[in-house]
Amino acid sequence: MSTAALAGSCPECETDLTVPPMVHGETLSCPECMLTLRVEDVRDGVLTLQMVEVQLRDWGQ
Repeated sequence: MSTAALAGSCPECETDLTVPPMVHGETLSCPECMLTLRVEDVRDGVLTLQMVEVQLRDWGQ
């Protein structure tokens, strides 16, 4: 029995990624550029990834 893996690429640095099964809306980090990515679509074992805008908290300083 084999474990299915999904493939995709980082939209920022174009690093090829292989990840365990994921679903729409899950997030992961690119191991190369450390960008946070969100799964937008999974089709035929291929992920469509979108960059997530990270909002930093304003602590009023």
